[in-house]
Amino acid sequence: MKYRHEWKHRIDYGDMLAVRQRLLAIAERDVYAVNGRYEVRSLYFDTLTDKALREKIDGVNVREKFRIRYYNGDLSFVRLEKKSKINGLCLKESAALAVGQVQAILDGDPTEAQDEGPLVAEFCSKMRSQGLRPKTIVDYTREPFVFAPGNVRVTMDYNIRTGMQGTDFLNPDSVTVPAGDAPIILEVKWDEYLPDIIRGAVCLENRRAGAFSKYAACRVYG
Repeated sequence: MKYRHEWKHRIDYGDMLAVRQRLLAIAERDVYAVNGRYEVRSLYFDTLTDKALREKIDGVNVREKFRIRYYNGDLSFVRLEKKSKINGLCLKESAALAVGQVQAILDGDPTEAQDEGPLVAEFCSKMRSQGLRPKTIVDYTREPFVFAPGNVRVTMDYNIRTGMQGTDFLNPDSVTVPAGDAPIILEVKWDEYLPDIIRGAVCLENRRAGAFSKYAACRVYG
């Protein structure tokens, strides 16, 4: 497991067009993208006191959050993910889940999934000990690019939508609504170094890296 560097920039549509054209000249599209993009659906978990949400808003230096995710409505590939942050560095761990296991988790009974490896076991344990429960669906469109030197991944996320307090995660047709005035988010992730050619491609005048949480944005309605 390796912690990675991460930048996030709030950008507008014109910025996205400019960055997209630059990246098309130097980087590769993610092989899993369809027509250059894919649709992401996540279900975020939190405690009864919204520990993950409050730690994000308060800028706690060491924090974690759990989510379950699938892409393009494909329920044959569902992942449990844990995202950890420490000193500004990020780590993402993931494990596969079957639909039946996801449904058991949604029903508040993780027993069926708990033997699926250490990450799932940790998550199931924290459902019991910390009261982790589904909080909201987060939908968005992602345009991903990759650049091998530095193991760089650049994504542009937009059309961020919230399920509000709905958690009908396994229904691809469940209704979501725009998450307030959520911007387009440019994310840049890399390992030991960020190549200058990528640094130049994502550099935008009057744009600085800053914090943004899709989960927090999608809790705007409660």
